[in-house]
Amino acid sequence: PNAEGSDAASDYSRFYENRGASVLETGYDILFFWVARMVMLGAELTDNDKPPFETVYMHGLVRDAQGKKMSKTTGNVIDPLDVISEYGTDALRYTLSTGVTPGLDVPLDPKRIESNRNFANKLWNSARFILANLKGLSQADTQALAVRGPMTQAEMKDLSVPEKYVVSLCHQLVTDVTQQLDEFTLGQAGDQIQTFLWDEFADWYLESSKVRIFAAQKSDDPEVQAAASQARRVLLYVLDTNLRLLHPYMPYVTEAIWQRLPHEGVSLMTAAWPKEDGKELHVDQQALSHFRSLQALVRAVRNSRAEYKVAPQKTIQVLVAAEGELGSFLETEKQVLATLCKADGETLEVKTLAEAKTELQAQDEGLKPVHLVVGEGLEAFLPMKGLVDMDKEQKRLAKQLATLTKEVEGLTKRLGSKGFKDKAPPEVVAEAEAQLSDKKEQLQTVTQSLAEIEKNLA
Repeated sequence: PNAEGSDAASDYSRFYENRGASVLETGYDILFFWVARMVMLGAELTDNDKPPFETVYMHGLVRDAQGKKMSKTTGNVIDPLDVISEYGTDALRYTLSTGVTPGLDVPLDPKRIESNRNFANKLWNSARFILANLKGLSQADTQALAVRGPMTQAEMKDLSVPEKYVVSLCHQLVTDVTQQLDEFTLGQAGDQIQTFLWDEFADWYLESSKVRIFAAQKSDDPEVQAAASQARRVLLYVLDTNLRLLHPYMPYVTEAIWQRLPHEGVSLMTAAWPKEDGKELHVDQQALSHFRSLQALVRAVRNSRAEYKVAPQKTIQVLVAAEGELGSFLETEKQVLATLCKADGETLEVKTLAEAKTELQAQDEGLKPVHLVVGEGLEAFLPMKGLVDMDKEQKRLAKQLATLTKEVEGLTKRLGSKGFKDKAPPEVVAEAEAQLSDKKEQLQTVTQSLAEIEKNLA
C-alpha cells in the first residue's frame, strides 16, 4: 500500500499505519517461522518500510508442573477449559502472567492456580468488608468517596500515621508496577501487587482500620466518627488503586468489585491509570518508619506468645518503652497495637525506657518479665503472669524438680562409688561429672523459679 495515498478509513490506516507504538506477544518457538516473516513482509509491502510492531515480547512455552512439554501421547495436556471450570478464568490468567520469567518456560502447576484463586477470594472478601461498612452512609456521602485521582500531599497531611503508611506504600507500589510494566517485567509486577494486597493491606491496614470503624459504631464522638470516616476513605482509595493495577491480570473479579464500589466512569477497563506521566506520587517516609516499628513490635510480641504457648483468645499485659516521636505515635495508636498483638488495651502502657524500668522495679513481682528489644529506642516488657498459667507452671516445675532431684542423686551416688571411678575410663567419668554439674545448675534454676511462683501464688 502507498502510505501517502491510503484511505484514512481503511484497515491499513487503522490497524497498521496509525497503530502507534505496538507490541507483539509471542512464544520464542515461532520467532523465525512467523514473527520474522511478518517484519520482512511489512517492510517489503509498505512504501516507508514500516514494520508491523516496534516491540516483540517473547515468553517461554507453557509446560506441565514438572516442566515437561505437554503431549497427548504423554497424557499431560492441561485443558484450559477444565482449569477455568475448576479455578476460574482470573486465577489461570494471573498464574500464566506472573509465571513468566525471561528466558524460561512457564510450568503450569495446579497448586499455583489454586493459590491464586485463593488470592482472588481474599480480594473479594476484603472488598465485602469495605462495602459492608458503607451501608450506613447516604448515597451522596458514599459517592463522595469515589476515587477521582491520586491522593496529594496536602490530602495526606491530615491523615493519621496508619493511613499515611498504607497510602505511601500504595504509592510506592504504583510507581514500581508502572515502571515494571514499561520494562515488561510482568511477573514481578503481578507478584508485587499480590504481596501488597495480601500482606500489607489485608493483614495489617484492614485489621488496623477495624479499630476506628468499630469504635465509631459505639460512639457519637466527632473525633471518633472523623477517624472512622478517614479510615473508610483510605480503604476505598487503596482498594480502587490496586484494582486498576490488577485489572490487566484479573479483569473479571476486579471489574465486578469496582462496579460495586463508589466510582466514576463506565468501566474499570477505561478508568485512568493511577499514576500520571511525569508526576510523582507522595510518600511519607516518617509514617513508613513509624508503622514498620509498630509491625516489628507486634511480631515480637506474637513470637513471645507462641513461644510461651499463650492461648490465641487470651489477652496479655504489655509495657512498651519508646522514645520521642515514636513513643507519641505508639501512645496515640495504643488500641491498634493492643488489637494486633492481642494485648489488654486497658493495661497496655507506653512509657520512656527510664520510666518503664522504674515501674518494673516498683512492682518487683519476683518473676522477671520477658524483655523484648525490638529496635533502637523501642523495647517491650511482658509480665510473666500474663504469659503463664501459674498453677499449671507450678505443677510442671514441681514435676521437673522431682525428676532433676532423682537424676542428681543417681549421678552423685554413681560418682561416689569407688568401683565406678577405679574401673571406668577417664572420659566416662568426666562425662558423668559434667552431667552432674549441668543437672545441679538446672535444679537450682528450677528451685528458684518454683519458689518465685509459690511466692506469687501465696
